Amino acid sequence: MTEAVFFGGHDAVLCDLDGVVYAGTEAIDGAVPTLRELGRRGVPVVYVTNNASRSPESVAEHLRGFGLEVTGDQVFGSAAAGVALLRQELSRTGTHPSADGASSGGRPVPAKVLVVGSDYLRGLVSKAGHEVVTTAAERPDAVIQGFDPSVSWTDLAQASYAVNGGARWIATNTDLTIPRAEGIAPGNGALIEAVSRATGTRPLAAGKPEPVLFRLAAQAVGARSPLVVGDRLDTDILGGNRAGFDTALVLTGVDTEATAAAAPADHRPTWIVPSLPMLLAGSAVEARSHEPQEEHQP
Repeated sequence: MTEAVFFGGHDAVLCDLDGVVYAGTEAIDGAVPTLRELGRRGVPVVYVTNNASRSPESVAEHLRGFGLEVTGDQVFGSAAAGVALLRQELSRTGTHPSADGASSGGRPVPAKVLVVGSDYLRGLVSKAGHEVVTTAAERPDAVIQGFDPSVSWTDLAQASYAVNGGARWIATNTDLTIPRAEGIAPGNGALIEAVSRATGTRPLAAGKPEPVLFRLAAQAVGARSPLVVGDRLDTDILGGNRAGFDTALVLTGVDTEATAAAAPADHRPTWIVPSLPMLLAGSAVEARSHEPQEEHQP
């Protein structure tokens, strides 16, 4: 267990990225000095992100470019969670990838998976032992969908054809928007909506707001009382609440005090802070408390 504490006795920070540390290619004012100071105080910081387009080491390299000392071990992303959910779902249904369920040498043939997303996500699916395909005509057993700026109408159409043909559908995350330097842009959830409209179905989702990423991140640093920090009520705050942790909404990304006040009870943060530096102010932090939430049982 960690010994250093801050902000009322929390022993680690489980921090979102987009809208909290940076927006697009630009660091958010005060974020980097705050994270450096937490490190200087011995408070572990790990990053829990729904970004499925980059590897943990790539994310860490991005953060090091801002002057933070970060390794890939400190990054927990939704791509790996999505592949784990894919494996679980295929195992649950006993899927064999060949059309007739045949096997080779007594072993099931790897499942065919249509990947809509980044090369990194494709690599994870392949590394998990599945056969990556690119079209619905190849009769995939499953579709896994994660955000990447290169995703096109053709990709979404192929996913729709495959899902309508009976393929299982997994989403790495369902964020409707992404904060960028230029403003708010469509996220993976918006692209999922396109496929959902064409298929009349919804995917199984990994990543936030499911609690598993938060719990894994806390376990990785031995934290018993971490603070989940994020800018989104429907992913960061809901997920942190479901994991049974205190949550802090920072007002540098998507959500606001007004949206927090109007949110369902399980979406409301323990605290609202204008930006990351306020976490170092202790009792001087301008925050709003709410009634404790019951832990979500998945």
